[in-house]
Amino acid sequence: MIKPSKVVFISDELEKDFNKLKEEDPIKRGIIRAIKDLKENAFCGIQIPKRLFPKEYIQKYGINNLWKYDLPNGWRLLYTITPENEVELISAILEWFNHKEYAKRMRY
Repeated sequence: MIKPSKVVFISDELEKDFNKLKEEDPIKRGIIRAIKDLKENAFCGIQIPKRLFPKEYIQKYGINNLWKYDLPNGWRLLYTITPENEVELISAILEWFNHKEYAKRMRY
């Protein structure tokens, strides 16, 4: 199922971190591509099973779904999907990190 979505950063701080990345940074380019893909289809990532959700995401953001989008060089972007209204969805970017930090966050 293809469902377009509005894409936001979960916090102003996270958006500032994104804006600080240099334009030529492959991670920034990957995030820009992720945002474009998520705008076209909120479900383009890989859904993460509930049992693997980091507890801090549940406590801090009250998420009930979690998705992973693969970035260049083994980096990962995590996002959640929430309804904006009956018709529209929001994809909220929670975090991005390298594979080692991702594995630590997900307790692999």
